[in-house]
Order: sequence, then C-alpha cells, then structure tokens
Amino acid sequence: MENRYFKLEIFIPETHFTDLRKALQSVDAGHIGNYDCCLSYSRVIGTWRPLTGTDPFIGEEGKISEEEELKVEVTISGSRLDETITAIKEVHPYEEPVINVIELYRTGM
Repeated sequence: MENRYFKLEIFIPETHFTDLRKALQSVDAGHIGNYDCCLSYSRVIGTWRPLTGTDPFIGEEGKISEEEELKVEVTISGSRLDETITAIKEVHPYEEPVINVIELYRTGM
C-alpha cells in the first residue's frame, strides 16, 4: 500500500474534534506536499438506533437517535492506514465509530 492513497471519512461529535485533529496530526494524516494537518469537516445530522446490549455514547437502547455530528475528511498514505485507524479509535467516543476508507484513484499529492 506504499504508493496508494486513501480518503478517510470520520463521523464524530463536535466535542471530540480537537482530540481527533491531534490524533490525526500525531500519525501525519493530512500531509500534502509542504503542508500538514490538512483536513476538512462539515456539520451533518446522523441517525442510529442502539440495539440490545449496547452502551451508546449518545442515545438510548432501542430508540432512534438523531444528532449533529462532524464529518471529517482527511487524505492519508496507504502505508499509514492501520496506525491512523488505531489513532482515531483511541480518541473516538463511540462503541462503533464510522470510519469510511475510500481508495483514491488520483490525488493532488
């Protein structure tokens, strides 16, 4: 995966954005040419229903939740994929964080 690049989409409560940004920086995610810490984020509304046996950060078991979240997008080198996912999970408050990994065909890198 050395010469491959990926875009990560991470959905997280805004309260945890600063910790996520620091975690991404610690593994050099978002390093593009002579710039680092490059990412974008937007506010979205997420919905989910915690099933039996869960311990949700937000919401109640069996009830549909609808909350504002941030969708954070960052480009990473494939050689750092595993350590980046690990760093994200260390700061993410959700039991099942949504981290979409999308392989990029072409980048500006």
